[in-house]
Amino acid sequence: MADIIIKKSKIEGLGVFAARNFKKREIVIKYTLPEVLTKEEVDQLPEKDKEYVQYAGEGKYILHQAPARFVNHSCDANTYSDHLSDIAKREIKKWEEITANYLDEKVPELNMVCKCASKNCCGVIKKVMI
Repeated sequence: MADIIIKKSKIEGLGVFAARNFKKREIVIKYTLPEVLTKEEVDQLPEKDKEYVQYAGEGKYILHQAPARFVNHSCDANTYSDHLSDIAKREIKKWEEITANYLDEKVPELNMVCKCASKNCCGVIKKVMI
């Protein structure tokens, strides 16, 4: 993780930042498989961890680990997800925050106010499970 650092974000809480320059199409973050939990296990989590839980369907929940849990949303994200990795959509400069567009992710239900402040900001991020 020497290529990235976690620190306070202007977008929301903590964020992930580039500790070096990244080229377009370069892997920025390689994730490990998230922990899969039952509803009962989610209920037992400390409150601070519950905000990093995502419903995966069929009674299963995913607990995102660091650094994944700290990648903030942006309507003008600089990465996209592919094969458990965040890939640079464009060049990313050292100390730039690493962001993902949550609408492009496989998040079954999503409803949040966007705080990215990009020119393309849509204001509310909403995706409903069908």
